[in-house]
Amino acid sequence: MIQRNLPRPAGRSRARRASRILLALTAMAALVSVDVPDAAAVPPLGVTVEAVPDTAADRVGALFAGGLDGGHFCTASVVRSAGRDLIATAAHCLGHPEGTVFVPGYRDGKAPYGVWRLTGVRVSPAWTDGVEPDADLAFATLAPLDGVRVEDVVGGFPVAGRQPEAVTVTVLGYPSAQEAPLRCANTTSLFTDTQRRIDCPELSGGTSGSPWLAGGALAGVLGGYEGGGTVPEVSYSAVMGDAALELYREAAGGAGGAGGAG
Repeated sequence: MIQRNLPRPAGRSRARRASRILLALTAMAALVSVDVPDAAAVPPLGVTVEAVPDTAADRVGALFAGGLDGGHFCTASVVRSAGRDLIATAAHCLGHPEGTVFVPGYRDGKAPYGVWRLTGVRVSPAWTDGVEPDADLAFATLAPLDGVRVEDVVGGFPVAGRQPEAVTVTVLGYPSAQEAPLRCANTTSLFTDTQRRIDCPELSGGTSGSPWLAGGALAGVLGGYEGGGTVPEVSYSAVMGDAALELYREAAGGAGGAGGAG
């Protein structure tokens, strides 16, 4: 007896093909959703939000007078150095550094990475002799905590000068009235040849010294003209030029990490 393969009903075959295609599309969508970041998670330029805890925010901290009970008054960030113990801030934040402590990653009254005591400050003679706004930059060393250096705990930002005029930077800082850091990114402009400006709301008192990060590198700190600005919507930073880079190299002990924009 000769067996013949009878044709399957066309409707059933089409239904099975459609089911397989649907399953394939569903699997592909799942893979794509894993690889593509949520665009809504990154706020638009010029919008200030609370900074989420991450590698960058952990390297930024508040400066306190004496300890956590003393109130925080400025912001600083860890930068790379040979001693692995260096922070950058505005020079006007360290007029009286005695008793000042740095608390990286500070949030809601807690010091997740410890409280670090300042041991020394380096500023430009142009600041000490004439409080020159173009020299409103300071580097400070920190004492080890339980034998460990701060950069070994949270890492440090490289320092990069000679940025283009319209560079996009991210500012991370602590307003004195808030217990968590704020984040805002925007494209900067040159206010003068030696001062850079950014439009970001809510960067009020306490954000002086906040790092301006370009491509993950320190390209300035909030300060300079008008002490960094007299209204929360507009902030300034001295341009990170040759003099600032030399100050950094001296403070960092000749460590790598300083460079230009290319």
